[in-house]
Amino acid sequence: MSSNISRRDVLKASAAVTAASWLPEALAQSDGSLRLVVTFPPGGSTDITARIIQPQLAERIGRSVVVENKPGAASQVGTQFVAKAAPDGNTLLVCFDTHAINPLVKKSLPYDTFKDFVGVTLAVRFPLVIGASAGSPGKDLREFLAVAKPSPGRYSYASTGLGSMNHLVAEDIKRRSGVDLLHVPYGGGGPAVQAVLGSTVNLTLLSYAALKGNITAGKIKPLAVTGAKRLADLPDTPTVAELGFPGFEAYSWIGIFAPAATPGGTVKKLTEDFQAALRHPDVTKKLTDAGFEVMATDGPALDRFARAQHDRWAEFIKATGLKVEE
Repeated sequence: MSSNISRRDVLKASAAVTAASWLPEALAQSDGSLRLVVTFPPGGSTDITARIIQPQLAERIGRSVVVENKPGAASQVGTQFVAKAAPDGNTLLVCFDTHAINPLVKKSLPYDTFKDFVGVTLAVRFPLVIGASAGSPGKDLREFLAVAKPSPGRYSYASTGLGSMNHLVAEDIKRRSGVDLLHVPYGGGGPAVQAVLGSTVNLTLLSYAALKGNITAGKIKPLAVTGAKRLADLPDTPTVAELGFPGFEAYSWIGIFAPAATPGGTVKKLTEDFQAALRHPDVTKKLTDAGFEVMATDGPALDRFARAQHDRWAEFIKATGLKVEE
């Protein structure tokens, strides 16, 4: 056998070994389900968003997409689960605005919010609808606050946890209005809705998607919207800014993150898949009808956004002296 032939055989064998070494990673990307870990119980905004995206995302990637609810500890349970998951692109975090705020609320976290995750996409943002139990006073937020002001602590609101966006937004309204409302934290949007329906609390601040069915049924009355403009489905419900709080504007958001060690190429492909799913006409319509604004950013934009949200609310907490640490 000539030396040239031997060299070619060696090169072929080397190439085969190299290709085989990539096989497990390739299989990891193409086999099995893509798991979307939602950090709150069913029925809330995060869960609703994930399930609207789920079918189109599965069609796009050609394999099943499973939504797994892992609630607990203001989203820490599900977030820690994803932080420790294999960084192969098959387990992703579907998180609420609490992701950026938790470092301000918790004395210690079992993960690092900004070091243990890499952004895939800022999926949606949405204003909060301030919804009241049917028996609560007032036809809008201004009238409700006028009734509540003489009775500090008598009237209450439900949040999705200490330091959650709806907690901070409600506290901002309290500060601006001078009205003392009792804060009652719950483990997610679903339980908060049930508390309002049962008149355990007077108000909650959630996405329109989380309140829509009960608003339509007349079981919850919308008092105000925290965005810059009224919602198309609630044309008679004014914005907070219209009710005596000029310039007021606040949004919650939902983002998709992967474990930090996930390869850059894998993250880029995930971003493209989520962007395509979010921008599909059927998905966009369902999200828009639910009161969400589709963002579909790239990963770095989400990372910058999450950091900016953290810094914004850190400044608010410092300026107001709000007690949020557990």
